[in-house]
Amino acid sequence: MARMTPQEQDLRLRILNTLLTTPHRKLEEVHPVHAELVRQDPLFYGHLAAWYRRNGDVRDHDEMFTVTLCLSTFEGHRNAGLALLRDLPPYQVARVVDFVRGRVEKKDGKETRWGLFKNVPRSLKTEVERYLRDREKNPIQFDGAVLQARKAMKGLYAALHVKPGPRAQAILFDDKPPEDSRLAVLKKIAKSSDPKEQALLIAEHRIPYRIAASVVSQMTPSVLVALIETMTPQELINSMSSLQRRGAMDHPDVRKLIEEKLERGKGAKRVSAYKAKEAAKAAPVDVAIAEKLHAVTQEKVRAKGTIKRPTALLVDKSGSMQEAIAVAKQLGALIAGIMEASLIVYAFDSIAYPIANPGPDLAAWEKAFAGIKAHGNTSVGVAVDMMTRKKQAVEQLVIVTDEGENTAPFFSEAIVKYRAQVKADPSIVFVKVGGAIDHLEKICLAQGIPVDAFEFGGDYYSLPNLVPILTRPSKLELLIEIMETPLPTRG
Repeated sequence: MARMTPQEQDLRLRILNTLLTTPHRKLEEVHPVHAELVRQDPLFYGHLAAWYRRNGDVRDHDEMFTVTLCLSTFEGHRNAGLALLRDLPPYQVARVVDFVRGRVEKKDGKETRWGLFKNVPRSLKTEVERYLRDREKNPIQFDGAVLQARKAMKGLYAALHVKPGPRAQAILFDDKPPEDSRLAVLKKIAKSSDPKEQALLIAEHRIPYRIAASVVSQMTPSVLVALIETMTPQELINSMSSLQRRGAMDHPDVRKLIEEKLERGKGAKRVSAYKAKEAAKAAPVDVAIAEKLHAVTQEKVRAKGTIKRPTALLVDKSGSMQEAIAVAKQLGALIAGIMEASLIVYAFDSIAYPIANPGPDLAAWEKAFAGIKAHGNTSVGVAVDMMTRKKQAVEQLVIVTDEGENTAPFFSEAIVKYRAQVKADPSIVFVKVGGAIDHLEKICLAQGIPVDAFEFGGDYYSLPNLVPILTRPSKLELLIEIMETPLPTRG
């Protein structure tokens, strides 16, 4: 691979930083970011899309990579985008097509335009038709797709004028599923009043929990067992709150099955790192289940890499920084779980508060921060100054702050002193919270101090996006890894 000039490196670093620091919201908000990325460096963008499919966590970015590549005129992009499309589940394929076509949404008497309002390229339409035909050839796969995403499947046929095969026509448009289909079985379950019969049908035909729960009137232990056995670990995590409401935790055998499936979730490929943590917050589960959900999160995050560089986590606890403290607990547990080097932790306002590293357990981080309250003036440099006094050498600083400071020692001065006296040159990552400004970034830039900034938008699903930054020995090595990721190809 040819060596990159400093200007090329800077451009790619900015592109990567933009992607990693954009929390997911809506496709229409993510699209401008991708449009600018592909315009600035289309060659890098293609490899970044392939790398993100392997390593990324945000669904909206994954979909937007597919949209952008399928519409791009850069050589190789469309084939790569169509290859990415092929691996998406039906509901995401439908989102890709819908966003390209655009639609007008009406709410409270107002019309909102959503999407690009472009003609679907022939290559994309052909690939979607192939996607649908492949599923028609496999009745089990087709039925599963319809059970999980009936509206999306029906919409793909209709939007792109794809003529359904006889079986697809009967299931999706005539509502006359053949007797051997899982859709016909679902009707039998709905008509049955015998929980044992329902449980047998659910187990034998692997009816998804979300669908079966809508037609089963009585959730007996046997029905719950049948439903849980059909779930993937991710489906179980997504349904944790619903299972809790339906009394699943009250039955020892059902609970044991849930615990066993959560254990298997640690090694499951399609489990989102932070959905497990969010499930623990959403459902009033007990401590034992919460710990298992947290263990799933840590294992999935660890699979993304480990931090081999000594690291310091600095947490702004000055006035109105409650959010910084809350984020730091979550981030601290995440980081601690993938550390293979030392982790130093300080909270700060106008003085620094050393905090013992409590390890990867979130409850332990809550306890460690129990006496840390948001008040006081702000000296972002005071914790760095304390590390200078104690000769605590680290290779990266992760600072949770809104980037405001009004009290000496100031950060830029403290980091210069730290470098000179400790003989360490740490990389710096600002995790921006609470309506953050870019005050410290501008000062650092003016003084030639390189920094990264991750803007936390209130969504904990975005925190694992920090992992690629923190686990690589350098950002340049991450860029090289991305450029060496081959573009996907169509079979």
